[in-house]
Amino acid sequence: MKKILFALALLIAAAVATSLLLRPVAKVVAAAPGLAIKAVPGSVTVRAEFEMELKSEQSGRVVESTLDQGAHVKQGDVLIQIDPGDLKLDIEHIESDYEAAKARIAVGSAVKLELLTAQDNFKNYERLAKGGSYALADLEKQRRAVEAIQQRVALEEVNNKSLLEGYENTLKVRRRALDKMTIRAPFDGIVSVVYARPGALISGGAPIALLISTSRTVEVRISEEYFSGIKLGQKASVRFLGYGDQLYPATVEKLLPTADPDTQRYIAHLKVDIPVEKLTPGLTGEATIVVDERQAQTIIPRRALQGRTVLVVEDGRVRQREVEVGFVSLTAVEVLKGLKSGDLVIVEDLDLYRDGQRVKTVTVSAD
Repeated sequence: MKKILFALALLIAAAVATSLLLRPVAKVVAAAPGLAIKAVPGSVTVRAEFEMELKSEQSGRVVESTLDQGAHVKQGDVLIQIDPGDLKLDIEHIESDYEAAKARIAVGSAVKLELLTAQDNFKNYERLAKGGSYALADLEKQRRAVEAIQQRVALEEVNNKSLLEGYENTLKVRRRALDKMTIRAPFDGIVSVVYARPGALISGGAPIALLISTSRTVEVRISEEYFSGIKLGQKASVRFLGYGDQLYPATVEKLLPTADPDTQRYIAHLKVDIPVEKLTPGLTGEATIVVDERQAQTIIPRRALQGRTVLVVEDGRVRQREVEVGFVSLTAVEVLKGLKSGDLVIVEDLDLYRDGQRVKTVTVSAD
């Protein structure tokens, strides 16, 4: 009989030990006093501060290009060279005509020689008329002839000036067009898209590349109901989806005054403490902007909250509790009712546990 009782005791002990060993291990955090933060949530998108579609003002064939998708360029760097051959020949032809016109004008005009002759004749006739050897009517006729030639000389000078100015203006236009056949980077940036390659025939106004700035804007979109509480200089925390659970401190540096007409969400710009090279345009995430804070008796990780309930471990069993929450931030929740300091709340794999289930616990970091 004693042997049977001993065997039963061993079986019971083994069963208890097995039960303890098979209990799941719940990861818990102890509720504790701390700083409660009231934070406004928002969705984050990283954008290039600005972008520009580069276009050619001149048509022609691309003979050289340094454009490469993803390449960094500096303001003034040559990006595209359009074949300038025909335009250079045109400029040389105009320069030749211009120099020839100046040479002809420098030699002198036949009309000016005619004027000098007419003026000499008029002086002779004037002297003869004073001596009575020439009629005054004939003298007046000579005066009118001189005036007519003077008008022709003045008109010729105007035409010559207009001719030279025409050549000069044409050369300015052609040289400006020649300069535009070399397309340079208008600002420091990154080549996002390339539309024109060497050998391509492009027309005036055709896009050749999309250039984005190296500076970045971190936009956070905020619901209309929260926006009135946002102020410049408020602190924020940002989590980017591409960088896991890492939190980056930030501040509000700009508020846009109008809402997106489609979503009715307002936009604020954040200055984030993060290396700019990590801010890839298109990167998304979430942010919370701190609008108020206070000391609280009970703080738990936000990830422990399921709607308005939490899972608490008491005496080795899981208990579901309803709680009343106060301030909520991206990572933590203030509990006003339902918990007390020291209570152990489950913070991971909440869907694996049920009310009354026996568990073992291991304490993890609240962060």
